[in-house]
Amino acid sequence: MPTEIERKFLVDHHKWAMVNKPIGKLYKQGYILSEEARTVRIRVTDTAAYITLKGASTGISRSEYEYTIPVADGNEILQNFATSAGEKTRYNIKYADHTWEVDVFDGENKGLVVAEIELQHEDEPFEKPDWVTSEVTHDSRYTNASLSVLPYIEW
Repeated sequence: MPTEIERKFLVDHHKWAMVNKPIGKLYKQGYILSEEARTVRIRVTDTAAYITLKGASTGISRSEYEYTIPVADGNEILQNFATSAGEKTRYNIKYADHTWEVDVFDGENKGLVVAEIELQHEDEPFEKPDWVTSEVTHDSRYTNASLSVLPYIEW
């Protein structure tokens, strides 16, 4: 079973503004199913689309299945079947043998910047860049599924 092992952190906005970043990629995403124990997400960029199924979290791990689908299908599914949605720009930043995925949210989640790191095992050591601050891995408000229903501006 494919497993995602991920930790999430908030980002210092001032330090992040100083980071030399690659071009970010805009993600439009929506949820067909969003429950505590499972989610089904559609994610679309200008060149690719994905359907992702995620199971319940156990610690920082959960099952994850992700499949590429045609972009036109992704857009139609997002428009016709998603019950909640959101947008963000993702930046992939290499730092100390890991890749950090930094999501700069837009729309009703504007102002929120979250950095994620995927690990090979739960106790894998890693170095944090100086722009990474508080860990929010276990705060369910910061999941993309939760943000699509209860946006950051409503907290």
